[in-house]
Amino acid sequence: QVQLVESGGGLVQTGGSLRLSCAASGRAFSNYAMGWFRQAPGKEREFVGAISRSGDKTYYPDSVKGRFTISRDNAKNTVYLQMNSLKFEDTAVYYCAADPNLNLATMWGEYDYWGQGTQVTVSS
Repeated sequence: QVQLVESGGGLVQTGGSLRLSCAASGRAFSNYAMGWFRQAPGKEREFVGAISRSGDKTYYPDSVKGRFTISRDNAKNTVYLQMNSLKFEDTAVYYCAADPNLNLATMWGEYDYWGQGTQVTVSS
């Protein structure tokens, strides 16, 4: 069992930046690849990016590539999502998730554990 708690969401203007954190507790954090997803009202949950267990590999969809960066600190059991050049369409609830498999999964169904989410609102 892994418990995940996101923080760092809030209100930001277009073009601004935010850094989200996801603190993990429970089983060994370094045994899990970590992913970030987001869900806007009325829309499906969308993959935002993933990072490997050691942090040496990351993967992003085109919608955020070059603007978002995922990192992790296994000593602190924390994964981060740095979001720059934010756009109105980035407004959503952001979730972190843990996956015990080796691949960088992009589908939400492949992740076993989820946080409660943190709201990010980008004002236009």
